[in-house]
Order: sequence, then C-alpha cells, then structure tokens
Amino acid sequence: MATSHQGFCDDYFLLNPEKATLFDLFSLLFSPQLEKRGFIDCPGSKHQSFLLRWPIFVSIVLQILFIWVKKPMAFMGDAIEMWLNLLSANGGLFRLLLNLPTGKTEWPKRTSAKFTSMIGNTDTRLELDETIKPADQKYKASLSMMASKLSYENEAFIETKVTQLWKGVNHIFKIDPCVNQAASNVKITSILRNVFDFGTEYRGGLPSTQAFILQDTQANPNLYVVAFRGTSPFDADDWRTDADFSWCKIKAMDKARTHSGFMQALGLQKNNGWPKEIQQHRDGQRQFAYYAIRQKLREILKENEDAKFIVTGHSLGGALAILFAAVLMLHDEELLLEKLDGVFTFGQPRVGDENFGEYMKEKMKKFDVKYLRYVYNNDLVPRVPYDDKMTLFKHFGPCLFFNSFYTGEVLPEQPNKNYFSLLWVIPKMVNAVWELIRGIILPYMYGPDYKEGWVLRMLRVIGLLVPGVSAHSPQDYVNSTRLGTLSDVELHKHQLKID
Repeated sequence: MATSHQGFCDDYFLLNPEKATLFDLFSLLFSPQLEKRGFIDCPGSKHQSFLLRWPIFVSIVLQILFIWVKKPMAFMGDAIEMWLNLLSANGGLFRLLLNLPTGKTEWPKRTSAKFTSMIGNTDTRLELDETIKPADQKYKASLSMMASKLSYENEAFIETKVTQLWKGVNHIFKIDPCVNQAASNVKITSILRNVFDFGTEYRGGLPSTQAFILQDTQANPNLYVVAFRGTSPFDADDWRTDADFSWCKIKAMDKARTHSGFMQALGLQKNNGWPKEIQQHRDGQRQFAYYAIRQKLREILKENEDAKFIVTGHSLGGALAILFAAVLMLHDEELLLEKLDGVFTFGQPRVGDENFGEYMKEKMKKFDVKYLRYVYNNDLVPRVPYDDKMTLFKHFGPCLFFNSFYTGEVLPEQPNKNYFSLLWVIPKMVNAVWELIRGIILPYMYGPDYKEGWVLRMLRVIGLLVPGVSAHSPQDYVNSTRLGTLSDVELHKHQLKID
C-alpha cells in the first residue's frame, strides 16, 4: 500500500480506523496476517500472535469510538464550559437565577479574558508560588507546570491573567512575527507569542496544536518558556491521537521508532518528513508548530544572547515538548540547543522506542540538556502507548514519580508501567478514595491555594471508577512541583544527568 511515509521512513506501522469495517476488526483478532487488513498500512509481511494483535485491536476500537463521538463530545464540552462560565460570570447559581428575570445576566464569550476552559475550572490557581524563588531547584518545574496549565486557555485569557497576576508584566508582544518591540519595565514575565493554533498537513491545515512563549526576566540569565497545550478534555481528535499506536522509523534518527500521531501534530510533512526548512505562510494559515516556534526562538534569542529557554507541556503537550527538542537535534540546531536549558514534561505519554531513547540520551548529553519527566501516582496517560513486544514504546531518562502524599522519588520507570494490571486494581481504588479525602484536608494544612473546587471533586468521584483519569489533572502536578518532597540535592543530580 502506498503511503506518504515511504520517502523518509525505513519501516512504519500506520492505523487508519476510517477504513476499518466490522469484518476487519474480527479478522484482526483471528488472523495473524496484518498486512492483509485494509486499515493497516505496513510494508512487507507482518505476522503477529494474538497477544501482540490485541493492543492494535484496542487502539482501533478506541479511535473509531472517538470518531463517532467527535461532534457530540464537542457539543457536550461547549455546553459544560459555557455553563461553568455562566455561573462564574454571574456569581453563582443563586445570583444567576436572580439576574435572569431582570435582564442583568452576563453572558460569557469564548474569546474573552474571563472565559475559562474545563482544565482551568478543575484547577483555578493562576498565581505563581511566591515561596519558590528563581534560585530554588523547584522554580523551573513550578513555572513550567503553571505555563503548561495556562496553555489550555484562550489568547485573551493568557494575556490578561499573566499580566495581572504574574507580577510586574507591563508589555505584551503580539503574534505578528514582523513585530519587534522592546519591552519596557518588564519585571518578571511577558508573553512573546500568544496562544496560536498551528495546522497539520494530515488535517488539511486545520488547527491542531496550540502553544505560546513567555519570558521570565527575573531569572538570571533571562529564561524563555515554550509551553505546548495538552489534550483538551472534549477534543476527540486529541484523544484519538493519544490512543493511536501508529509509528514510523525515521531514517535520519538512526532508525528510531517514533509516535506518528504526535509527530504529525508537531508539523511532520507529508512525503518529506522533517526537511530543515519549509516555506511558511505569513497570514497565519497552515503554519506548522515546530517551524513557527523554532523561527520565533531564533529571533528572540538573537536579540537576547545570554538568555536560555525551556520547553514544557502537560499530557499531549509533554509529548510535543520532548519531540520538539528531538527535531531540533535532528536538524543540528546547535545555536538553539546550546540555549536549551531543559525539557519539563508532566503526565507525558510515551513517544518512541528504545532506539529513540538512546538517540535522545546521546544528543542530550552532547548539548547538556536536562530532561525531567514528572509522573503523578496512577496517572493513566504516562502509561500509554503500551510498553510491550508489539508497540515497543518506551520512556527514557529518569522518572520523577510522586505518590498521593506528594512524596517524590527518582525511578527508571513509573510503577505499574502499563496501567492495566489486576494486581493494581485495589491499590488504585484505595488511592482514589484517599485523594477525594485529601482534597478536604490540604487547605487546612497548606492554605486556601490548595482548596479543591466542586468541578475537581466531581472528577475525583469519577476517579473512584477510573483512577487514572482524575490523577491526570493539572492540580496534582502543580501540587507535586510545590509540595513534592524530592530533595534539592536529588533533584539537582537528576537534572544534570541522563543515564
């Protein structure tokens, strides 16, 4: 079968659920000849046992499910977010009921600075932790997680909230790449690139990936943060990308196997893979995340030669963050890599195989790039795609693991690495109950910043049935960067070393 991956991949395994029929699914379970399935694109003959075909079956079924529910899922998400913002804008349910008959109801607008996403409603904290100073080992991780959380919001929200709450921000840089102004009296942070939706050739240039860049001038040297948006709770395409086990072996990466869907979201080009330079449109249409952000970094780091930058993201955003660094290394962007201080990911899924890990470790040692992968407790997302004989996906580098007491330890891999294990069913349920109770206790121990709202409490209740879902909330990752007990000595040691 012809594919757009043939030109730059030595080997590939691509799933196309749109072509899958019910007969195909049953055939997959009973026939080992994968290359004969019309919805599987792979060169040569691939015969696999049932145990190795099962993850493929699960991936295809999940993707088909997300295709079916895409529109109702988006509609439900819009309705829930609008209702939550309607309550917030009018001071709660009681005042809303009073305002309705008087015509004083304030109707929220999705593009306004007051409109909060579903993620923002689960964790309402917006201010940085004042007790964590730039010289502290926790500072970059804490700043990264807050930026990752903020990346889920709209452009106006980010501009306004960072300016008002992130202390001393007095100037905002607009998206237009032609703009080149000097910030005046910026004390801590200013946005250099607002939220921007990047296209992908695999969606016909439709918006797919969202990211922004901010500057921290209190850090010495100045620090820029590139934050990628993670999986939107009601975006079926995002969830489909997470569930897709497709992969390709990129020739130029020493035949490392990488997640095809994540690469596509970052800006992988059909037929060409990752050319070093492409022609970008300047009108904002069909811009690709990797190339647009790389160009912006070139510009701002040329103006501020002493500055450094870090790349971060939560969930899918974490996958894009580490792959962004990987493509910089693929292109030998030495000037940028010398400025890349680290990659901080939170609840990041697996993005490649063991060869990819070896490739990245070699490059990260060469350019002295730190990689800190945070995993909270029973979070489902870092445990997919499966680490098994079929998919061969593996994490690399140290895992900074935090349990439900926010006690941290550095591990080669998180416990219960593939999530689905009968041995872990009861411990996960017990943890979910404790997390629900803990949400009531924390404010009394650490103050009102740790109070959990009713939206998050409802998510915790859902977590009693599916513990890995509620454990993926940004709330617990923010808490881990603030309350985590991983010692400064141990954290510093693993920031500087990737084994």
